[in-house]
Parts: sequence; structure tokens; C-alpha cells
Amino acid sequence: MSDLAGDDLAKRLTEAERERKWPNVRPKDAATLIILDRNAKVPKLLMGKRHAGHKFMPGKFVFPGGRIERADYVMNIGGALPDLVERRLEAHVTRGGAAKARALALAAVRETFEETGLMIGTREFGAPERTPAGVWAQFAAEGVFPSLEGFHFIARAITPPRRPKRFDARFFCVDAQVIVHRVEGKVGPQTELTELVWLPLAEARGLDLPSITRVVLDELEARLNGGMSHFSPVPFYFERNRKWQRVTL
Repeated sequence: MSDLAGDDLAKRLTEAERERKWPNVRPKDAATLIILDRNAKVPKLLMGKRHAGHKFMPGKFVFPGGRIERADYVMNIGGALPDLVERRLEAHVTRGGAAKARALALAAVRETFEETGLMIGTREFGAPERTPAGVWAQFAAEGVFPSLEGFHFIARAITPPRRPKRFDARFFCVDAQVIVHRVEGKVGPQTELTELVWLPLAEARGLDLPSITRVVLDELEARLNGGMSHFSPVPFYFERNRKWQRVTL
């Protein structure tokens, strides 16, 4: 199950070689969502440019995402995660189980809405009757239940020690067809993401990207070439003794 990453991986994850002068902290659970539009012959994916004023990855192009929040554990859903996705999210996790797996996927949905205005879900069941205060209440106001049925688990990665911010990030992917509503005004000159772009994977590689994002794009391409099967292995990247490891979940 374990597979030691070679020199090629270390070279691609060059961002981890920057100065490590910060106190070491426990990585925060986070989730990221890749939205893939496969309506055309060449699929396109959504990326956003981070505000240049951010201390963390200023000006970089990223997938929408962020930290898990308490409300993500209690929000009702209109469709569950595929069983195999849920089991792989539970692997190499000391606590949380299925509830944490579900909350991570919901965090990706919520953060995507906060950063892009795009609501991922379904209107099949009407509006949720009870929702946590805040962002999830906006889903109810639009008659949208978040749905996790179409989620693919692409990769997991933990930021190396002694970096200014550390995340234990899960990278999910969904088809753009699950976008059921859009709220304008979430993207602009003073927002977290200042612009959004839909690009073929090959063109996305030409953007100013974090190193781990480049690696995840490679994983996504391999998954696409394999037919986007849930049975494809899910890589887990982390650093041990200053060497990058790649374990399959």
C-alpha cells in the first residue's frame, strides 16, 4: 500500500523547499473542488486567481476550497457520497469516520460557493427545512440541497512542517452539470478570487500554480484517461524526514 516517492516528485513539489522558519502547527482539515466541464470535445476545468494582497499564495491560480467548519458536519444533503469515496476518505484518519468524510465534501461545496457563487447540488427535494446559520442558509433560500453523489476523490496532500499555513487537503472533482445556481458578485477586484477561468487541462498548466496543484492536475489527467473510475487509486502526499512520500488510499 505504501509507495516511496522518488526524485521526480520531490522536484515537482519545489514549493516545499522554501524557508521553514515558522513554528510547527497541526495541519487543518481542508477540501478543494475541481469542477470539470465535459460538454465539449476537450474538457475544461475551473480555476480562480487569488488576490495579490493575500499573504498565502498571492496571485496564484487555484481550485476553490478551504477549511472545514462546524456547520459542515450538520448540513443536510440531497445525495450521499459514493461508498468507495467515503471509505477512502476515512483511510489514514485517526478520528471522524463517515461524519468527517461527509463534512469534508460539504466543505468543498460551501467554499466553492463562497469563492465563486456557484451552488453544487439539487432542487429535486425542494428547500432544506433546517440549515445552520450562515452560508448554508443561502442554499435553503435558493431551494438547493447540496449533493455529494457525483463526487470523485482525486488526491490528498498535507503541507510540510514549519510552513506559514498547513492544511490536510482533500481534492475532489465533480462535473459542471451539478451546478444548479449562481450568485453574482462573489468574484471581483477585492474578493478572495479576483477572476475565474475555464481552461483545458493543458492550458491550465501554463498558469502560475502552486506546486501541489500541478501534481494534482497530473493525477486528474490520469483519472480522466482511466475513465474517471472510483476504483482508480487515490494518492496521498505527505512529507516524512524531509522526503516526499506517495501512498495510495
